[in-house]
Amino acid sequence: MIINLIEKIEKLKNEKNAIILAHYYQPLEIQELADYVGDSYYLSEIARDCKEEIIVFCGVKFMGESAKILSPNKTILMPVVDAGCPMADMANEEGIVKLKKEYPNALVVCYINSTAEVKSHCDVAVTSSSALKILNNIDKDQILFIPDKNLGGYIEEKLPDKEFILWDGYCKYHNKIQESDIFDLKLKYKDAKVLVHPECRREIRDLADYIGSTSGIINYATSSEENDFIIATEEGILHELIKKNPNKNFYIPGNRICCEDMKKTTLEDVYKTLLNMKNEITIEEDIRQKALNCLLNMHRYAGDKNEVTI
Repeated sequence: MIINLIEKIEKLKNEKNAIILAHYYQPLEIQELADYVGDSYYLSEIARDCKEEIIVFCGVKFMGESAKILSPNKTILMPVVDAGCPMADMANEEGIVKLKKEYPNALVVCYINSTAEVKSHCDVAVTSSSALKILNNIDKDQILFIPDKNLGGYIEEKLPDKEFILWDGYCKYHNKIQESDIFDLKLKYKDAKVLVHPECRREIRDLADYIGSTSGIINYATSSEENDFIIATEEGILHELIKKNPNKNFYIPGNRICCEDMKKTTLEDVYKTLLNMKNEITIEEDIRQKALNCLLNMHRYAGDKNEVTI
């Protein structure tokens, strides 16, 4: 049944000139199906540059929106229309407008985990892998960082000469990781390296041997000579980690860190979405145009530039 469904999806994909993208947090069968698997920044580049006219984005809504903002003439389909991001929903236009009035000279920065409406009010977007480089490259001393206070706090630690005003948002899954769960694993696996996503609280980051994005964690573990790793991020990353490192051991604090929205996607959803061309992402053009500059700046300033002014 599963093999038959995969064959049907592949046939539809070829007939319709479509491409399937999947985030590392997606179910393993979706990752195996996808043409490209990666973190938010990587997938945003693929969506922007791919030749295919139809993109099936297996992730959460803000990812599909970002692809649509960058490629308005492409058809962006979401297999599960109600797969959202609780952290993205913590930010709102009214609050951002108010903060911009309070801090008129600040650079307004949004984590890519934000809605199209929020991006339309921001100067530049960042991902967990690009945030430090982008903000280090831009000549602004005051930063409004929306919506993740944990990622914002991590960047603030690295750039002490800049003033950060942090929105009170967070990923509820990363935020609930407990120090005690990491300590328990360290008692069992004394030599294990602790790899932490910057969406985690500072108390967790302070325990880390390495802090980085999903792709950064995968690269660190793969290049390391160590064999045991405690992985403080969503458990979907284990699929890629084990594929690349079959002889290494990976442990999740508390045994489970699972984003419910990321795990909603099924093969049946992908098939029906392609078959019926349903769940297309649409964005009002005035919002898209305003959000576009925010995302273009993300790609523009993620390179090795010095003191870019915007």
